[in-house]
Amino acid sequence: MSRVIAGIQPVREAIRALGARVERVLVLDRPHADSPTLAALARFARDQNVPVEPAASAALDRLAGDARHQGVVAFAPELPILDVHQLIDTCPTLVIALDRIADPQNFGAIVRSSVAFGADAVLWPEHSSAPLSAAMARASAGAVEHAHLCRVGSLPSALDMLRQAGLEVVGLAGDGAVPLPSVDLVRPVVVVVGSEGTGIRKSVRSACDHLVRIPSRPPVSTLNASASAAVALYEVRRQRDAAAPARDAAP
Repeated sequence: MSRVIAGIQPVREAIRALGARVERVLVLDRPHADSPTLAALARFARDQNVPVEPAASAALDRLAGDARHQGVVAFAPELPILDVHQLIDTCPTLVIALDRIADPQNFGAIVRSSVAFGADAVLWPEHSSAPLSAAMARASAGAVEHAHLCRVGSLPSALDMLRQAGLEVVGLAGDGAVPLPSVDLVRPVVVVVGSEGTGIRKSVRSACDHLVRIPSRPPVSTLNASASAAVALYEVRRQRDAAAPARDAAP
């Protein structure tokens, strides 16, 4: 079964990640402001042995649905999805877990941050979460093509299994007792981000080893889900980069 990818950057990243496994690319059949970029993307696709076909704007609109296509749509294989056992087999040291992130823009932005800051996987429950849609892929600016994805039936159960595998579970909560920078994030961790409306569910909180808050100044007390995830992932990367010289210098 194929999935639809819409937009210049998402299609480019899909071709970069998958090459000729991208089944075909449809490009707008009449010029507009993005024509030079579309022409370059079409050449890139052909260089990777991906078929390129012209398509009417109405056809692209229909295929892209809610996603803005910018004159290009591609068909590619479904994204590979790990289960939690397969994820544990990869020996991850940084996982970002999403509790009921239902907005595809937030979901995509978090996926983009996870790739940018070197997370080993994005983990989320199959229910009450945004789907893997063209809109989500576009919000990730194509980074979803480079992410490792893990979808689970029960997030609390998955967190328990990851803890048993040696990872600490750190939940982001506005009422967290501990500031994020005070927690040791050099060790293997799962960072849990909750929905903007209600935050992390009680059952997920119970599965966390720490509930931490992101320090901020009044009058802003909290950040949205994608911003919180980006800050937390950056803090993990900052601590690990700072610890690297010390590890390298050890006898």
